[in-house]
Amino acid sequence: MGKHRIKPNYRRRVLRLPDLDHCRLAVLNSLGSPASRRVYEYAINQFIAWYCSEPRLALNRIVVVRYRMYLESRHLAANTINQQLAAVRRLAHEAADSGLLSPELAAGISRVEGVKQLGFRSGNWLSAEQSSEVLKHAGGETMRAKRDYAMLAMLFGCCFRRSELVALELEDIQMRQGHWAAVDLIGKGGHIRTVPIPNWVKAALDQWTRAAGVCEGKIFRALAWRGKVWGSGLSQNVVWYVVRTCSERAGLEHVAPHDLRRTCAKLCHVRGGELEQIQFLLGHASVQTTERYLGCKQNLGHPVNDLFDLAKDGRPHENDAESALVKSSDPIEKASPQGIECRHGGPDHDEPVCDSSQLSLPERTDLVEIRKDHRPHSLRRCPGARASRGDSGSKEDGQPDPAVVGSVGLGTLSNRTP
Repeated sequence: MGKHRIKPNYRRRVLRLPDLDHCRLAVLNSLGSPASRRVYEYAINQFIAWYCSEPRLALNRIVVVRYRMYLESRHLAANTINQQLAAVRRLAHEAADSGLLSPELAAGISRVEGVKQLGFRSGNWLSAEQSSEVLKHAGGETMRAKRDYAMLAMLFGCCFRRSELVALELEDIQMRQGHWAAVDLIGKGGHIRTVPIPNWVKAALDQWTRAAGVCEGKIFRALAWRGKVWGSGLSQNVVWYVVRTCSERAGLEHVAPHDLRRTCAKLCHVRGGELEQIQFLLGHASVQTTERYLGCKQNLGHPVNDLFDLAKDGRPHENDAESALVKSSDPIEKASPQGIECRHGGPDHDEPVCDSSQLSLPERTDLVEIRKDHRPHSLRRCPGARASRGDSGSKEDGQPDPAVVGSVGLGTLSNRTP
């Protein structure tokens, strides 16, 4: 009898839609943050829609590289592309752990590099006057105006995120060290911080809670068409709509809720706030992130390239030009302002040329001897003068050729050197 052979357990290479859906649920269940689940769910759904649009041979590194090229063709930001690639890598690892994909293919997918981002995008900050205008257009006596004013006051004065603002409860507002604060606020990534609340923000908050009758639970609630409070909270899209509407009323465009968070940090830094305290207020784990929020690396208000103006500094002054011409001129050049032409020619920019018709001297073939010690820098020896003077002195005699030392044509000049 032959030896019984054990059939190897080959894992599948091609994942069908049920397999991808199973892996997607496994990835979402492994995430603890609701914001991370929302972002990963969107990214995985985008990849599954692209993967199933055409028949694929296998889920491998080449396919993921093609997906990265597809994302780049859509002109997405580098952070967006890298975020979606991270979701695809997580999907491949969950498929490998479930036995639906070979570990080799999952390792190849994990080696797909993201898009490199050189530098950082410039943030958007509002000035104190612009912030006051936005708050002014949000104020009013209606229920909606009171709620919108309190929301904008919390964003401008406390550096809240959208998710933190809609999740804020009335029990979180407490008195600590003689000052109102949002105690033990759970922010992005599970970071816990305590945010102090200014007095003017607390006054706007109290005005809304008294008018809405909020005694417990979420502070900000949804409103009906006639201003009636209903529900137990509101979504983050309401915060976006309030910020955009009030900013457009103030004449500002493309203002996001996160820009108000940057504005709060910027105003704190301008008024002399310490960088460490601003980091605690924002809830950043790294001080470099806080510096990007403040715009400390590049000062766009007073840029360094405003220190000079070529349109004004580069204009030639007539007096300076005339004085420079007088200083650079020598006795020989003063004697012949029209210029001197070399007998044997040369480039136009090397030797000044004068019109021979303007010369009144009878002989134009005479030569002028200029002493070597007092030869000006503006005159040069003609390259072909030695070759044309065969009857003059040579190197064998040991004496320089007087006609070659300072030979110039078209006129005779007197030796004015002392």
